[in-house]
Amino acid sequence: MAYAYWKSGRVKDVAVFDLFFRQNPFGGEFTIFAGLGECLKFLQNFHYSDSDIEYLKTTLPASIEDEFFVFLKHLTTNDVTVYALEEGSVTFPRVPLLRVEGPLIVVQILETTLLTLVNYASLMATNAARYRLAAGKDVRLLEFGLRRAQGPDGGLSASKYSYIGGFDGTSNVLAGKMFHIPVKGTHAHAYITSFSNFSDLQTKMLLDRITGDEKDMLQLSLHWRVPLSGLLDILTDEASDGELAALISFAIAFPDGFIALVDTYDVKRSSLIGCRSGLLNFCAVAMALNDLGYRAIGIRIDSGDLAYLSNKAREVFVKISHKYNLPWFAELQIMASNDINEETILSLNEQNHKIDCFAIGTHLVTCQRQPALGCVFKLVEINGTPRIKLSQDVVKITMPGRKDAYRLYGADGHALIDLLQRAVENPPEVGARVLCRHPFQESKRAYVIPTRVEPLYKAYWSGGKVRDPLPSLEEVRLRVQSSLQTLRQDHKRNLNPTPYKVQVAVSDDLYNFIHDLWLENAPIGELS
Repeated sequence: MAYAYWKSGRVKDVAVFDLFFRQNPFGGEFTIFAGLGECLKFLQNFHYSDSDIEYLKTTLPASIEDEFFVFLKHLTTNDVTVYALEEGSVTFPRVPLLRVEGPLIVVQILETTLLTLVNYASLMATNAARYRLAAGKDVRLLEFGLRRAQGPDGGLSASKYSYIGGFDGTSNVLAGKMFHIPVKGTHAHAYITSFSNFSDLQTKMLLDRITGDEKDMLQLSLHWRVPLSGLLDILTDEASDGELAALISFAIAFPDGFIALVDTYDVKRSSLIGCRSGLLNFCAVAMALNDLGYRAIGIRIDSGDLAYLSNKAREVFVKISHKYNLPWFAELQIMASNDINEETILSLNEQNHKIDCFAIGTHLVTCQRQPALGCVFKLVEINGTPRIKLSQDVVKITMPGRKDAYRLYGADGHALIDLLQRAVENPPEVGARVLCRHPFQESKRAYVIPTRVEPLYKAYWSGGKVRDPLPSLEEVRLRVQSSLQTLRQDHKRNLNPTPYKVQVAVSDDLYNFIHDLWLENAPIGELS
């Protein structure tokens, strides 16, 4: 396309493109805009290197003139201007996330990269935000999806944008290094099964934090396993010695960070409680650590009935807390994993689970419910002349021309509607009645008297540079939560959310402009 434009002498043509999506993902009524920071980094570094040019010469048709490659070599984004929503903002269908203006050839070349940087980022941030809404603000969420992600790049993006969307940490150490996301994790089942018995314990001693003396952790743990067995009604022969050896080893390695996977073995009578071996062994090691001045963190459950097992585990912790006057023991963390999705969390909520933290992988990072957001990049103006794309499918008709967007708020402080206007129109005013229309349904309209008007677009790139310093990841993360607070709760609920009004609304002027241009460009049929 770039060569065809160049060959046609359209080097100086100036275009305006809108980047937007047509439908909210996951059956919801909102989307989180993300990826702007990466788009701006791409614009900063855009150029064709010598090796790029040499490759293009070998892969493009031989008929392409050498002068075109000279033209590519000197292309920059200095004459491109990008207007965008603030990254981390709630957004809605058909409201452009980016408005990209500049030389037609350059902006057309930018299309695919801008789409790939926005599509997955926004989808991932939205997915994460939905998990946060489902889990509630008091439950911690950890992203554990690197091994299930679509390659290491997909894994890094998932870690970054799940954190933006509301997750508290990641198991991805590289993401921690690159983006300063808190890194959290536990051991795997393999660590437990690598120990067969006590003879596999090469180190048994741990420094007593109180006395400074070394103490035998195996001896202490076995000492505690006997009374705890009676208290919890779990026979000691139900507990795996290999598992106890593994937990002792892990506790010696991480005495201040001891969190244990407790469902590797269910020896006898497992149908009554489940994780019997793991719970007894964990509690024995936790009490041994307590004797030496350390506090365990908690457990992870990776299989079975998570609601039931979390309640039983909490009962065990509370019983020990009361018996030995250790208030903190009742508050030990219970983490759950095992292919958890949004519906799982909502179901667990209904079952009054006692889980403090969800570790979520596959369903989060692959966005299994919807694998793509479907952003598009459409020409809306060329050389100052608005352009419209027509289709028998109304949803694919574009809204022509340079447009500005405003969010109008009601008296209760919640967002009422997003309004698109022609860029030449005056902004809506607080307290003044505004006619908001559906772009294609004549009867769907409403008057709005806003108590607050928020302009949605800001110029982030112009003159070959970023206009303002980019926000940090933490600032974008906070923006997501503050932006979600502007929506009514019924817009955010998982099941049958209330639609955000007239997605998206246009001003009366823009409505008439669209339909005049539609009639002007639509062919007139003929009956015979």
